Amino acid sequence: MACPPAAHPSPERQPSVKVILASADVQRVVDRIAHQILEKTQGAADTVLLGIPTRGAPLARRLAARISTFEDVDVPVGVLDITLYRDDLRRHATRAVGPTQLPPGGIDGKRVVLVDDVLFSGRTVRAALDALNDVGRPASVQLAVLVDRGHRELPIRADYVGKNIPTALAESVKVTLVETDGADEVRLCGGTR
Repeated sequence: MACPPAAHPSPERQPSVKVILASADVQRVVDRIAHQILEKTQGAADTVLLGIPTRGAPLARRLAARISTFEDVDVPVGVLDITLYRDDLRRHATRAVGPTQLPPGGIDGKRVVLVDDVLFSGRTVRAALDALNDVGRPASVQLAVLVDRGHRELPIRADYVGKNIPTALAESVKVTLVETDGADEVRLCGGTR
């Protein structure tokens, strides 16, 4: 995924692009979050990982694979589509509704860890909490994100954060993953050089 171009770039005001996490860094961050989940959940007992599309779903699968590698524990993984729960449907083009796929044991009475790539305003997580209420009643809900860029509009915080990246509102964080984009990378885009 490319960083957006400037509206009218001039040679002296080219948009800035900075690689924050390269491929090896992304893997280390995923490993660290997997270890933290194991520690905070007593070995991932009664824990389910639910990825928020698009990039949260493959991240949830990666976390489950790493947890299995570290502790030989199979953590159920699912996908939670939040499209119809977003509060910006009237302002942005409608995107296709994807399937919500719960693990065979469901989520009732389990600790659910929502997984997403970037935490920004908190509105995606709010939509995920609304969607979660419609599919079951977990014992508790936690949040794991690859990147927290700040600028919250709602009182939401992540329990597991791969990297905190202070940003300006005019900047954007672009995450690419092998599963969706062909490469693992996190870039900070915007501003000028």
